[in-house]
Amino acid sequence: MPVDSSVLNGVIEDRPLWLVDVVTAITNSGGTVAAWIISVVLTVTLLRQDRRRDALLVGGAMLSGWAVMSGLKQLFRRDRPPLPERLVDISTYSFPSGHAMMTAILACVVGTVVVRLVVLPHVRAAALTLLGLYTLMVGLSRVYLAAHWITDVLAGWVFGALWAAFWILLTRSPARTSTRP
Repeated sequence: MPVDSSVLNGVIEDRPLWLVDVVTAITNSGGTVAAWIISVVLTVTLLRQDRRRDALLVGGAMLSGWAVMSGLKQLFRRDRPPLPERLVDISTYSFPSGHAMMTAILACVVGTVVVRLVVLPHVRAAALTLLGLYTLMVGLSRVYLAAHWITDVLAGWVFGALWAAFWILLTRSPARTSTRP
């Protein structure tokens, strides 16, 4: 796709070493290990607080999302950007970006838990903003390091948000029926 090549060419023009190091740290914060640590700790914490529905949302969305993401990669079998532009060594397929998809799922389901639990509007808004910035920064880091094409990242965000929405709807509270005449 022309947009993929244009964006890749734009990001590889000037990549100072210090910025590559910063972006690598950001990308690692959204990797498999980090995302699993965050989701397991949150799921266990929610279970200990007897928040089973929220624990199911986080754990179920992340676990099944990983399976869906892996399946999509096998279905599309898209190659990653070429070496030497690519600054990370990865052997899996490129589409959709797993980092973008999994951080989008994580941000959406954690955001839902925040909305369900946090009463103060300014705290809720700050948390939602940080979650959005987190997945945005991780996704863009994948493009900067040439681990993914921009369309891989965009698709990852879309698939992730859709998968999270499915789980959010699946775990919502049942509608209350009115007993008024």
